[in-house]
Amino acid sequence: MKETFKGFVDEYRFLSNFYEMPFFVDNIMYKTVEHFYQSQKTHNNKEKKRIIEAHSPFFAKKYGMCCTLRKDWEDVKTDVMYKGLCAKFSQNSVLCVWLRNTEDTRLVEYNHWGDTYWGVDFELGGKNVLGRLLMDIRQDTTILRKVSVSNLS
Repeated sequence: MKETFKGFVDEYRFLSNFYEMPFFVDNIMYKTVEHFYQSQKTHNNKEKKRIIEAHSPFFAKKYGMCCTLRKDWEDVKTDVMYKGLCAKFSQNSVLCVWLRNTEDTRLVEYNHWGDTYWGVDFELGGKNVLGRLLMDIRQDTTILRKVSVSNLS
C-alpha cells in the first residue's frame, strides 16, 4: 500500500456517501449512497419514501436516525453499504475512473464526530469499514468491469 489517504474531502469528496451522483438499485433512483443506506434501515414504506426523497444527504441521514429500525439491521448494514457503493461506482464511469486512480492508497474515512465503525475518529480510532469496502471494490474487477472501456478514457 501507498500512503494513507486522510479523509474524503476536496478532490476526494467523491468517496463520501454524501457525494451526489445518482444511481439505481431495484429500479429506484438514489441521489447518494447516504440516501440508499438510510432508506434500507426500515421496512416502513412511508419512512423509506421520505428518506429517498430527502432534499439532501444530511436530511436523509437525519430521517434515517429516527425511522423504525428493521430488526436485522446490525446483521445486514455492512452488506447494504457494500451494495450501495457497488451501484454508485459501477453505474458512474467517472467515479469508477477516479476510484481506480487512487491505486493502492489506503482509503480512510477520518472524522471528528465519533464514527468508529465506518471510519476512524481522530481521537477514538476506528474500524474504517467504509474505507475497506471502497478498497475492496477498487480491487474487484467484476464490479467495475461493467463500465465500458470506452467510457474510461
